[in-house]
Amino acid sequence: MEASSNSTPVAVSPSSISGLKLYVDSQVQLIVQDSMGNQWINVRPVRLFPLSQPDQWISLIDSAGREIVCIDDPAQLGQSQKDVLICELERREFVPIVKRIISVSGNSEPCQWQVETDRGLTSFILKDENDVRRLGENSVLVVDSYGIRYLIPDRKTLDAHSRRIIEWYV
Repeated sequence: MEASSNSTPVAVSPSSISGLKLYVDSQVQLIVQDSMGNQWINVRPVRLFPLSQPDQWISLIDSAGREIVCIDDPAQLGQSQKDVLICELERREFVPIVKRIISVSGNSEPCQWQVETDRGLTSFILKDENDVRRLGENSVLVVDSYGIRYLIPDRKTLDAHSRRIIEWYV
């Protein structure tokens, strides 16, 4: 739903990223306005490389699913605009960070995991050992039976018990 004066969507040129204005309205919708006065309502920020480059390459998508602009480096935005963008990304994403694995119900799947995350204690069902994936050298992604992703940024920083469990899978 564009509030632009043009009837056709207008993409923002990469050279004018610094002129973007991002803000959230009273209905908690992200609004993007470019330096030409074009405005887009209910915009979704999407990380293009959420695991390998989470702080770069962010696409702003309008309500019809069309890309308005791709921001290769949010540092190009002013600090207040960057803060709005980061806040919106965090509001839309849910990837708890695993701090400790308390227990796993067994050596075969499906099994129940009890973990401590940055958002508190939780438990989930792991359907298959392939749902524990190595990301880079030390990071691990665990996907539960509902598709919720849990991230272990550095398995080497886990306690010995948690490390043994993760090393069984990766």
